[in-house]
Amino acid sequence: MPRLWRRLAVIALSIFGFTAAALAHTADISTGKVVAQKERVYRVDVGFLATDLERMFSETMAERSGVDLSPPGVLETEIGKFVQRRVTMQDADGHACSGHVEKAGEDPTNADSALVVLRFDCAATGGQIFYNPAKLLAAQGPRGKHLVTVGDGPDAGQTMLYPGDPPLDLSKPLLTTWQLMAKFGEAGVEHIVTGYDHLCFLLALVLWAHRAWPVVKIVTAFTVSHSVTLSLAALDVVTLPTTLTESAIAASIVFVAVENFFSKKIDRRWIVTFLFGFIHGFGFASGLKELGVPRGAALPALVSFNIGVELGQIAIVLLVVPMLLLIDTRTAGERHDKLVYVGSGIVALFGAYWLLERVGVLA
Repeated sequence: MPRLWRRLAVIALSIFGFTAAALAHTADISTGKVVAQKERVYRVDVGFLATDLERMFSETMAERSGVDLSPPGVLETEIGKFVQRRVTMQDADGHACSGHVEKAGEDPTNADSALVVLRFDCAATGGQIFYNPAKLLAAQGPRGKHLVTVGDGPDAGQTMLYPGDPPLDLSKPLLTTWQLMAKFGEAGVEHIVTGYDHLCFLLALVLWAHRAWPVVKIVTAFTVSHSVTLSLAALDVVTLPTTLTESAIAASIVFVAVENFFSKKIDRRWIVTFLFGFIHGFGFASGLKELGVPRGAALPALVSFNIGVELGQIAIVLLVVPMLLLIDTRTAGERHDKLVYVGSGIVALFGAYWLLERVGVLA
């Protein structure tokens, strides 16, 4: 059995270890708002989470070889150039419209985001105009997403673009509400599956589980409570600072992991899960707001994103719990203490790391 425990520890470290140099999950999301200004002239607002932009900017520092970024305004100028190189407007033959950066810097509506405003003049091109953020999506990575809004009124259309998608024909209708819901449902699944802090929390909760009913109560309690705060935060009814939310999520991970060393009873753990679920709901809401809650379809997007989160959560539980029960067959049907202690210790270490990082101690 010691060999089995060592294998499990190595597997857990290999799954979660690569996150130690970064936040628990990155969004890889950008937004583009295309608004016609006059005949064949367009304004494009491109937005990012500051953390995503920082990563992409650092990965492309070769583009700024020899540039001193310390003088005032230089960094903003270089960020604008970074986006301008990767977002174009063009005609059907690929001829690019002339464009320039109007503004680059912090998004005035969200301190955690950056905004670059571009203006394109397509008078010299002919035929239909296409919006092409392909190079930007390539910089975001294979999980990149670009939520595009076309127009500026209540009837503005929206769609989601992914790496490899063709340029967006601005003359064609965008996604229907049902199609957009499907996109947000996929994003919800991705958010929980790549949200390593949420995964650690769920893992620590079920490590002592021997029966289905306590797990059902835990999952239900978590679903009910996080759905409340996800809805309130996504609709801007109640908001909390991102740093506070993310730090509290990390603290909840440490709490449930350490609790495993002192108690094997999980029948009433749904109460603690219910309380911490409110905090995790704010974290889920940040993922939804990073995507941009669609105008005119806020409720469908919220519902489908939450359903996606739940499906991902259920899939994880259905994977982990049977694995634990299978391991129990190697120990006469009993959950071995060392298995839980090793798993809980690893989770507690990651939670402590994230907590120290998010409160600024490891910044």
